[in-house]
Amino acid sequence: MQGTVDGFGYGLVTPVAAYLMACLGGALGLRCTTRSVRNGGRSRPGWLALGSAAIGSGIWTMHFIAMMGFTVAEAPIGYDRTVTFASLAVAVVMVGVGVFIVGYRGATVMALVTGGTLMGLGIASMHYLGMAGMRLRGTIEYDTLTVALSVVIAVVAATAALWAAVSVHRFSASLLASLVMGIAVSGMHYVGMAAVSVHLHPTAGVPDPGESPATLLAPVLIGPLVFLLLAAAVVMFDPLLVLGEPERGAADERRRPGIPAQRATAPPRRTAAWAAEPGRRRGLAERDGR
Repeated sequence: MQGTVDGFGYGLVTPVAAYLMACLGGALGLRCTTRSVRNGGRSRPGWLALGSAAIGSGIWTMHFIAMMGFTVAEAPIGYDRTVTFASLAVAVVMVGVGVFIVGYRGATVMALVTGGTLMGLGIASMHYLGMAGMRLRGTIEYDTLTVALSVVIAVVAATAALWAAVSVHRFSASLLASLVMGIAVSGMHYVGMAAVSVHLHPTAGVPDPGESPATLLAPVLIGPLVFLLLAAAVVMFDPLLVLGEPERGAADERRRPGIPAQRATAPPRRTAAWAAEPGRRRGLAERDGR
């Protein structure tokens, strides 16, 4: 028996909230990666790790919020806690590998392709591992071509995000890149969900489906969301993360407060008297020598 699947149980509430979480995580991750690439130094690993955790947490939170709207009319849905949180670890680790590759190798074609592929596979792995944590009296089946399309979307989105992190430095441009990344990640999620069909089992002898979505709501929203807010505070208190690298002239003025910029002066005009001045000085010296 096929179950009646609905991915929008709360209307547009869950898709919009999920999209905002993906944008927040993407924006923080992009700015942290930009900061590490442009300024380097011993703090680079820390900024890259913060960016990886922000992107991974944002994507994972986006996935779970979107899944709150997923229902099967004929069967209750539960979640296995261990598998659900293992998907968070997979997201952070694989996104981190991609971010670190680009953070240390730069915007080379090989680094972007390698890092973007690993990051995209991490996003897709998080999604389908999270789906594997679902418990219901039935079997979840997938359409192979639609799943492949969702993975391609994840890889392309991840590669574009990494390119933006190392190539786009203005805050407004990074904000636009994070909005596009949110669309791509949300698109990947809902394309993947379009591949889902549920084959229901008889009710007799079916084990308990596990924890309900309401039970997992608190740790999922409170934990990663608090982390994202703390990461946002770090970003907002670092001008280089918000505004990018300052202009050289502006940086010099900040290093020397209260000293006005020097005015550019035109070189003196070379007149005939000026040209004759060295000869006149030599004649006076010879006369004094006598």
